[in-house]
Amino acid sequence: MKFPLFRPLAGVFVASLLLAPLAACNPGSSDGQTAQNAEPPLAGAKIGGSFTLTNQDGGQTSDTDFAGQYRLMYFGYSYCPDVCPVDLQKLMQGLALAEKQDPGITTKVQPLFITVDPERDQPEQLKQYVSAFHPRLIGLTGTTDEIAEVAGKYLIIYDKRDDAGTTEYLVDHSRQAYLFGKNGEPVALLPYDGTPQEIADEIKRWTT
Repeated sequence: MKFPLFRPLAGVFVASLLLAPLAACNPGSSDGQTAQNAEPPLAGAKIGGSFTLTNQDGGQTSDTDFAGQYRLMYFGYSYCPDVCPVDLQKLMQGLALAEKQDPGITTKVQPLFITVDPERDQPEQLKQYVSAFHPRLIGLTGTTDEIAEVAGKYLIIYDKRDDAGTTEYLVDHSRQAYLFGKNGEPVALLPYDGTPQEIADEIKRWTT
């Protein structure tokens, strides 16, 4: 099945599914609520689920490996020419800033990068790629079917785009940066297009 280009429409796609919860995504609210007494924006959303994929070292990584930890999750691919590296850089800068401001986040939040291009993103490719963004970022790949299954659970739409006359290909994909809770429940969308401080503030808001 073919899909149109989804990268610039990712926010619209998610908003159409989760309009009410997303209204609470602003870090501040008019009545001064904090994360301690405010419901997470994605509470109750049907996003996420179990997975077992291949990590950048060639071993197996499952969602259960992160029980008791928050998970920062981003889907993309290492050959992405523009969007993914910019998003990952900002997200990981935000995470690093949050870790600096609250060292406890180092053990609380695990960042994960899941490829939507398993054909090219083999473990050795992912290892080199994720190491450029954050020392704790785990890259995950798998078979075509495994990636399709995980992407479906996490509401990620992607499409390999074969353009005539080219030897390489691009992969159009949704752009979401998710924060999941200690039990794997969806918590919030992170502002991947924000400043590192805005990303850090949102991470700290829901994990402290």
